Amino acid sequence: MSASRRALLSVSDKRGVADFARRLSELSFELVSTGGTARVLREAGLRVTGISEITGFPEVMDGRVKTLHPAVHGGLLARRGIDEETLDEHGIGMIDVLVVNLYPFEQVIANPQSSVADAIENIDIGGPAMLRAAAKNHERVAVVVDAGDYDEVIESYRNGQPDDGLRRRLAVKAYAHTARYDTAISGYLGGLSEPADNVPDPLMLSLARTAELRYGENPHQFAALYVDPAAPTGTVAQARQRQGKPLSFNNLADADTALECVLAFDEPACVIVKHSNPCGVATADSPMAAYDLAWQGDPTSAFGGVIAFNRTLPADVASAIIDRQFAEVIVAPEVEDAALGALAAKPNIRVLACGAPSAGSDTPDIRTIAGGVLLQSRDRGDPGSTAARTVTERQPTDTELADLMFAWRVARFVKSNAIVFAHGGRTVGIGAGQMSRVVSTRIAAFKAEEEGLPVAGAVMASDAYFPFRDGIDGAAQHGIRAVIQPGGSIRDDEVIAAANEHDIAMVFTGVRHFRH
Repeated sequence: MSASRRALLSVSDKRGVADFARRLSELSFELVSTGGTARVLREAGLRVTGISEITGFPEVMDGRVKTLHPAVHGGLLARRGIDEETLDEHGIGMIDVLVVNLYPFEQVIANPQSSVADAIENIDIGGPAMLRAAAKNHERVAVVVDAGDYDEVIESYRNGQPDDGLRRRLAVKAYAHTARYDTAISGYLGGLSEPADNVPDPLMLSLARTAELRYGENPHQFAALYVDPAAPTGTVAQARQRQGKPLSFNNLADADTALECVLAFDEPACVIVKHSNPCGVATADSPMAAYDLAWQGDPTSAFGGVIAFNRTLPADVASAIIDRQFAEVIVAPEVEDAALGALAAKPNIRVLACGAPSAGSDTPDIRTIAGGVLLQSRDRGDPGSTAARTVTERQPTDTELADLMFAWRVARFVKSNAIVFAHGGRTVGIGAGQMSRVVSTRIAAFKAEEEGLPVAGAVMASDAYFPFRDGIDGAAQHGIRAVIQPGGSIRDDEVIAAANEHDIAMVFTGVRHFRH
């Protein structure tokens, strides 16, 4: 057995590995490496022992088999004071440091040009086996998967040996690395032949912590942001922060609602959210016009809100926002440089560029409960793809129908019981989160009156059916001319009769939009 310490390096991400290996060499480590990593180290002028010199067997099958050998795994798993005789008998040397990160499976499957064969070829076998062996034997072996740990590992060897705490932390990282890797593979292969109900069993999640937040919903709660590395673009989780203070828990929750809502519209749109509910939503010919209308919908609640756009944020809109209101967050697919220049006058405003949404992406909605999680498909109940039908004597006009469809889309993002008043492609009153649908209607009317917005001639959307006619009677008192709702109450006939009495057009969608 060699008296020198030995490090085995085999990495996909080669950033910093040559410098790390050089410093190990200066600490009298023998460097053992494989394939491409060995080539990088040799090109850096380092003396490297090839893995085949250790195993006595060539790398075969285009590198598929190279480290699956007792000389490698015995060197990783050997215990001091226990296994030396076995090592001597078989000529196996101990490995003291293992540096491995795995084939870039997640990057490969994220590339739409990659085939299934490409993905399969990037499933690492030897790497995870070595990581598990080294992590199991972390009492002796330092296992490194993160280049961010290179400096600390080197410093620990300069001072003697890594202490128990460092070796254990490195082992935890190694197991997390392989768990995340296996989760990505399981999710990908499962997605190729998902069951009809699309409900995975078991549910495998692997999320990377990308930020520690100042606190949670309240100052006494700790919080952090965890992101799925394979998450689609066009989301708040994957957005680039272009300006402003660090994001808070509530900022992220509200920005997510605002962005999801604004992306429900094809035409230029603006959504202002306050405490997880839209308070102003509008579509128009331009982002500026949409913002004007959304803000006018409820300027009182818009103060301190989160503002989202589905178009690039231009300078004129940025200037209008900082002149008109206090905003916590602004989110848009992209932000013009001139807009950032205008927003620099308010450096605390958080500005997010989320990028274009991924086509066809439909990640599940997952929520926590004590001791578990709930999973459901996302609510995509667009009336354009449902059996929407008029059930009253009066048909909605084309203008009313357009406003009904607009209000229905907004209702999807309002906490139940949800009522949305809309007119001319904008909200004029929203009632959210009430135990009574009638009370939600009153709140929507009150908000419109408070801001001086006329309700007469507007339309109303309800996220669920009206159980009694009182909701329609109340809407008629405020001048509502058309209603869209799911239908399905045992008293639908009574509700329809009330609409006919008030000459209100009513559309049933057959789809409910509860949001809790």
